[in-house]
Amino acid sequence: MSSDISIKVENLSKCYQIYDQPSDRLKQFVVPRLQRAIGQPSMQYYREFWALKDVSFVVKRGETVGIIGRNGSGKSTLLQMICGTLNQTRGSIQTYGRIAALLELGAGFNPEFSGRENVYMNGAVLGLSKEEIDQRFDDIAEFADIGDFIEQPVKTYSSGMMVRLAFAVIAHVDADILVIDEALAVGDAFFTQKCMRFLRAFMKNGTILFVSHDTGSVRNLCNKAIWLEKGSILQQGTPKDVCENYLEAFYEAQQGKSTTTRIKATKQSQSIEVVKDQRQEFINASNLRNDLKLFGFNPDAPSFGKGLAQITSVQFLNAQGHTLAWIVGGEEVLL
Repeated sequence: MSSDISIKVENLSKCYQIYDQPSDRLKQFVVPRLQRAIGQPSMQYYREFWALKDVSFVVKRGETVGIIGRNGSGKSTLLQMICGTLNQTRGSIQTYGRIAALLELGAGFNPEFSGRENVYMNGAVLGLSKEEIDQRFDDIAEFADIGDFIEQPVKTYSSGMMVRLAFAVIAHVDADILVIDEALAVGDAFFTQKCMRFLRAFMKNGTILFVSHDTGSVRNLCNKAIWLEKGSILQQGTPKDVCENYLEAFYEAQQGKSTTTRIKATKQSQSIEVVKDQRQEFINASNLRNDLKLFGFNPDAPSFGKGLAQITSVQFLNAQGHTLAWIVGGEEVLL
């Protein structure tokens, strides 16, 4: 069965002990032991906080799974336990293959070491020999594209430079599973696109566990989504369904209960003449065309909210103002 599975999580829970003051930590260490020694019931000087409660799911080999949820829902805790940097209170985690993780910013880096030294240290932690890192170092440095800063201490790096170096390392360690925790949010647009191109290539053979607040990225990248809320799985399924329900719940938490589950446009959709797209002969004859068929706007599509704002029409137009049904990569279009 494991040949088909990359990650298997069963009844996973994590409990933290919350102390109101530092002295309570010392009391908890000493007093209950003394009380048990003399046969008295032991006192508890902490409160329990369950960051995760009985979480179970399976990630199959080759799947890309997005995890969404508000801050404090347990997403980062879950990833840390899957990567082995945090121990669970109960439950089990099974992983099959080499895991490369990009967790919180700067995790795994020594700020006093140079970028070069951190590449070798991180590569060694991920199971590469010095000779293997030697062979890949130039590619890692080119991917990170931080220039001479690779010889400077990491403590002098900006957050964007740190992400560049960290992602460059995990992109070149031949991992079977990539675990990414919202790290791309601090990168610039050009580097983010480079990372997305790498992820799409990796998805052909590898497994990705992806945490993001950007539901657009989850819908674009993932073929399965998991919604965590207060440490429990609220829903798992197709990214479209899970993300729509998550956004509706988030909206209602901020603005109050929706008054409608379906908004209808107040104006009837006008019939729009679609002008036939004229293509240059050399584009039409090319085997490298990347045509995209455009969506059809549906004013009665499911939605949420109180109906105070409505989207009544969406179109793509060419330079002459004609509505397009198809576009070719490289064309200029107006939304």
